[in-house]
Amino acid sequence: MFDSKIGLNSHAVIDQCVRLHGADWDDYERLMTLRAERADPRLTYLDGELELMTPSIEHEGDKKRLGRLIETYADETGIELEGFGSWTLKSPDKRLGAEADECYVVGPLIQPPGVPDFAIEVVRTSGGLDKLAVYAGLGVPEVWIWRDGRLSVHRLDDTGYQEQERSCFLPGLDLRLIETCMTEPSQTQALHTLRAGLRDRPR
Repeated sequence: MFDSKIGLNSHAVIDQCVRLHGADWDDYERLMTLRAERADPRLTYLDGELELMTPSIEHEGDKKRLGRLIETYADETGIELEGFGSWTLKSPDKRLGAEADECYVVGPLIQPPGVPDFAIEVVRTSGGLDKLAVYAGLGVPEVWIWRDGRLSVHRLDDTGYQEQERSCFLPGLDLRLIETCMTEPSQTQALHTLRAGLRDRPR
């Protein structure tokens, strides 16, 4: 039986993770129901392993800054971009479930998408579930990972995710410029740096 008070410390300075072994799909669905409309904890399910993660303020700051940078880039370059936040992606048949830090669809929405074009994961702790394995099973084409001051883009193919120099969906985005923006002292300054970098790039 799970306690309905499943929220962890939302003011923690490090990500808080709880991992349940031998959990079945009903356990995952039950926790989803108990959490209701709350944003935390974020739930990941993979092959009988259930992870509950409450992000730290630093984690949330990183994911918000990165999201704002991507959205500003799209706006400045005239790219249609739809953001879906921590959209819950799950497959009862495959027994997989994940919630990204941010996720996006590029281009006009002809119909409700089955999965985002790319998902963003901020990684500040080690030893968690293999999120790439979950996203691969769910068929998410790209996963962007922010870890230790570096942004990497991973593209799904028949063998799994392969790191790429550029995103297939935002090929003009300079990942190194985004890394520079992420080091700025404020989100506002990060956006100023991005816009300056876009103005200065070769035409």
